[in-house]
Amino acid sequence: MLPADIDYQAVRGLSVEVEQKLTAQRPETLGQAARISGVTPAAISLLLVHLKRGNTLAKSPEAAVHSA
Repeated sequence: MLPADIDYQAVRGLSVEVEQKLTAQRPETLGQAARISGVTPAAISLLLVHLKRGNTLAKSPEAAVHSA
């Protein structure tokens, strides 16, 4: 699950295009984010690292990816 109040501008390394798409669509999970057109696997990895560093994932990163 992604936090509802996540600030995609704070995710270092995301392109402006990906940041705008994620902000506009506000996906609830990493899986939903990964299915947005133009959101690359690299962007998902950056998002996952950002969440892990912020300790905002309820589950381990591996569990979140597999359940998405």
